[in-house]
Amino acid sequence: MADATANPGRSFLRRLTLITQPVLTRIAHGSAPFIATFVLIHLTAPAMSNLGGTSLASQVMILGREYYQTSLGEKYLVLTPLVIHPLSGLLKRVVDHKPARRLISTLSVTGYTTALLLAAHFFIHRVAPSDPAPPIYAISPSELDYEYVKFGLQEWPWRSWLGYVGLTAAVAWHASEGMVIIWNTWLRPQFGSLPGTKNSRTVAALLSGVLPVATGMFFMWREPLMVFTSHAERFRAAFSRFPLYW
Repeated sequence: MADATANPGRSFLRRLTLITQPVLTRIAHGSAPFIATFVLIHLTAPAMSNLGGTSLASQVMILGREYYQTSLGEKYLVLTPLVIHPLSGLLKRVVDHKPARRLISTLSVTGYTTALLLAAHFFIHRVAPSDPAPPIYAISPSELDYEYVKFGLQEWPWRSWLGYVGLTAAVAWHASEGMVIIWNTWLRPQFGSLPGTKNSRTVAALLSGVLPVATGMFFMWREPLMVFTSHAERFRAAFSRFPLYW
């Protein structure tokens, strides 16, 4: 009798898994190219500071905002993919009683780490500076350039370096893991396996993603701060909204 009662439940879960898994997989994989495009544009700015310092980084950032800070672009090309990508992965794990990957797999750990660090990054660089209350007074986008990043690097060097490099490393590592899965799912039948080993792809992703950003931030960190004292105090107040900078 107990088995007869349990079987309908297991059958329902099995049907639910069979229905939802392909949909959630397509959502997770389909949102990845939009995120990759945003990441490449966003990280180009600090990488360019290797050539022209904070000034060039800020100029490149302004050009990038034409893609990811328009009313349409930010909502549908950036924020929506950034939300549905981790949610679809999380739902896949919840719905499937036997997930394809362990919770402590490299893909999962780097994914959840990226989500947490990205949420903190978004708060520090978008939410906190837009606070209209004193002493921040809603720092405008024209004022919020890479001088803001430089201020954080100079005022809280270890915490800022850990945050920026940690986020970039988590994104690069997660991308190298996820790229293989997407390739094997959709492109391998036509183009064959990806070249190289898993370790070589991971090292290449970390070097190409983290190194240019880290060296670019180093050049910014060495430059003198080019903001008025009043702006610096507003920057300090915005950073201090996050517990890491208390």
